[in-house]
Amino acid sequence: MDDRALLNIIKPVCGHDTCSDDCSILKLPCATLVLSTDMLHENSDFPKGMTDWQIGWMSAAVTISDIAAMGAKPVQILLAIGLDYEERLEEIVHGAHDCCQKYSAVYAGGDLDSHNELTIVSTGIGTIIDDLPVRRSGAKPGDLICVTGTLGRAILGLEGEKRFWKDLCEPEPRVEEGVAIRRAGASAMMDISDGLALSLYDIGMESHAGIAIESRKIPIPQKADKSRALHAALFGGGDFELLFCISEENAYDLKIPYTIIGRVKTGHEIMMDGKILEKKGYLHHW
Repeated sequence: MDDRALLNIIKPVCGHDTCSDDCSILKLPCATLVLSTDMLHENSDFPKGMTDWQIGWMSAAVTISDIAAMGAKPVQILLAIGLDYEERLEEIVHGAHDCCQKYSAVYAGGDLDSHNELTIVSTGIGTIIDDLPVRRSGAKPGDLICVTGTLGRAILGLEGEKRFWKDLCEPEPRVEEGVAIRRAGASAMMDISDGLALSLYDIGMESHAGIAIESRKIPIPQKADKSRALHAALFGGGDFELLFCISEENAYDLKIPYTIIGRVKTGHEIMMDGKILEKKGYLHHW
């Protein structure tokens, strides 16, 4: 069983609506808060060769990316650090602090404990004061399917392409892009942390819609082997770009760089080049 399947145990307790997005949502009179948490383990989430500073950066970045995927601005990040060796702590917290500073958030402490394997739980709070978050559930037939940035870099870096090593270890959440996409009137959005294919399935499931994309339109790195890069983009994850749906009319108001890769369709099938796209990506398994 994988982590998405295990959500079926949680949904009857918390409610389907609570479990369907990157963040939980708390509406207040003055603003809307979005809250997210991520657990990272050294053996499964921090590739060998990463510095402790990069581990701290990534731990903050993954949660900031979840906040960005709702179209919110990050405010505070907390880290609960299960530490294997105490001498690692200083660089980890400096990395987290530097990441937070870049995105105008505050690294606000957290908790410390000892652990056999370095384990970090990152919790973040973001705010929206001028609208509501963009959820995964609003895509409508006819909407454009779009992505920010270039996909596949992180996995290519993991597989040994040195020019992409920094992309893997120091992901850059698309905070400004997420806010711009929300303000332009996007109907659905999420980050692509687990690969494009799984992300398309997530939006399709929550929106009760089908999706059709074209492989030739997926933005992959230049001068990379096209087959390897496409596979990395579809099924690898770790890029932390944004996947979003938006009407053609609203897309005209979007002033950030993005790539149109397909359209939302009626039905429930997730298609690429006229064939069913394999439902595969980065998952934790038990």
